[in-house]
Amino acid sequence: MKIKTSYFIIGAIVLLVVLTGSVIILLTVFNKPDDQNPTTESLSQNDPPITTEITSTPTTAKSGNKKLIFIHHSTGENWLADDNGGLGKALMDEGYFVSDTNYGWGPSTSSGLGPIGDTTDIGHWWLWFRGSDSSKYLKALYSESSQNSSYTRVSSDPSGENEIIMFKSCFPNSALKGNPNDLIPSINNNSLKGESADSQYHTVANAKGIYIDLLEYFETKQDKLFIVVTAPPLSDATYADNARAFNNWLVNDWLSDYKYENVTVFDFYDVLTGGSGNTLAYPSGDDHPSQEGNSLATDEFIIFLNEIYKNWTK
Repeated sequence: MKIKTSYFIIGAIVLLVVLTGSVIILLTVFNKPDDQNPTTESLSQNDPPITTEITSTPTTAKSGNKKLIFIHHSTGENWLADDNGGLGKALMDEGYFVSDTNYGWGPSTSSGLGPIGDTTDIGHWWLWFRGSDSSKYLKALYSESSQNSSYTRVSSDPSGENEIIMFKSCFPNSALKGNPNDLIPSINNNSLKGESADSQYHTVANAKGIYIDLLEYFETKQDKLFIVVTAPPLSDATYADNARAFNNWLVNDWLSDYKYENVTVFDFYDVLTGGSGNTLAYPSGDDHPSQEGNSLATDEFIIFLNEIYKNWTK
């Protein structure tokens, strides 16, 4: 009898120890620090289980329905080309549907300059966005969905208007005359309106005046994102300091009082000068940037555009 009682007591003690250990283990599990135990405070029996794999919306325009049009000439054509700068394909890979204008594109100008696509100098931008025929040009621009250069792009047009308007003057526009500190004229007194880069009126002050006046139109089009691409540098250093001063103003000062997010500047000039000098750091035998320079600009532009687009669409 004593032996049976002893076995009973020993068995009870063992059971108590096992149960006590289970309680301790359970308490340990449910009292892990927050960084070790996923929170369940907001879950109910109908909520899906928490998993470690999280799917998020990409910050780039991967959907492929963001329509961009690029106004350019030969340097822009090289930049877009698959066998040169590769910008067209890079934009496609990021989900942008790209169209472009080039020589011979668009409605004729009433000033006898030929199709509006022939005119991409700084003085010409006033014709595109502010002149008496600007509504005709912009209607055609916003609805354009064709290619006027060779590059890879998405085959199907997502329809709708172009919402990203990217425009660039070519390297002759870096030969700006005058002094960077000259007084900026009012638009009514600005003789650069409608003029080309070889005009005597192609000065730093007049160029600033043209861009200031463009904001009057851009302010009215919040459904469009306007991207100014600075003109590439020249190899000749004659006007190089003026070009640097103007582009610094365009990047740092032009939009200082503009209260909207639909206008921005990509400093193509700075990329192609290597960020330090004021002349072309990536020559190709003439003033067209080399494949190396264009490819570098593509890498920087894609990062720039994705961030700008994300901020604009917030």
